[in-house]
Amino acid sequence: MQRKVMISCAVTGSADTPGRNPAVPVTPAQIAASAVDAAKAGAAIVHIHVRDPKTTKPSMDGALYREVVERIKASGTDVIINLTTGPGARFNHDPDDARKPSADSTLRSPEDRVRHVVELKPDICSLDMGSLNMGDRVFINTPAHLQTMAIAIRDAGVLPELEVFETGHLLLAKRFLENGFAKSPGLFQICLGISWGQPATPEAMTYMRNLLPAGCVWFAFGISLHQFPMVAQTVLLGGHPRVGMEDNIYLEKGKLAPSNAALVEKAAKIIEILGDQIATPAEARQMLGLTERRA
Repeated sequence: MQRKVMISCAVTGSADTPGRNPAVPVTPAQIAASAVDAAKAGAAIVHIHVRDPKTTKPSMDGALYREVVERIKASGTDVIINLTTGPGARFNHDPDDARKPSADSTLRSPEDRVRHVVELKPDICSLDMGSLNMGDRVFINTPAHLQTMAIAIRDAGVLPELEVFETGHLLLAKRFLENGFAKSPGLFQICLGISWGQPATPEAMTYMRNLLPAGCVWFAFGISLHQFPMVAQTVLLGGHPRVGMEDNIYLEKGKLAPSNAALVEKAAKIIEILGDQIATPAEARQMLGLTERRA
């Protein structure tokens, strides 16, 4: 049966990608413009990180988030805004003292990590539901910190997107829903292909999907060369795909993506080939229960 499928676009992320693809947006103006173009191409949701315009490195500056949000809203688009809470959790050992974080670690309090969400009250924000060995570093999200963040997000009236990189994250997210830290049945994002989490395979996605709570809305993505195979797999399993330059900077093998909009257009084509339709932002608001909040 034909259904409406939402596309989420993760616009820039925090990886060191601007030097590898000049189309990766960096400044608030670039990020907002790229988000608006992605919406015009079919994205119902845009997932936003911000970067220091001078260094291109990830930033937690609330003023940068505010500028991006205000620019997107001023464009007239109805796209759903999803702000990240991921920065502030990267850890590496100090090479001279393993008891201390290295100079490039970015450890912040849970209150700092959600401050921009509480102030700006976007439609959605991400909440990474556990710790993970991520490449050579550790992505630290302790249950106590996550609980503090989840309660602040809930009290701000923002819908948390529960990001799960492995099954333990998913089980903790379900416990949060049971305990009322987030509203049931939940909005989930299955994150695949990140070292060292669940691989981007049909089997891994199916296993994760089968553990989700009944009635929840779920998205999924694969990084890099797995992005578009996972778009198809997500649609076939009844979910909604995420694409974008946070996860992948190529349109196809050997060809850099010219824009986030191009990645969204390719995802939309896959969805339509599989017989489904692209959900508009208004339709996505209904599917996610955001219509009352907007009114």
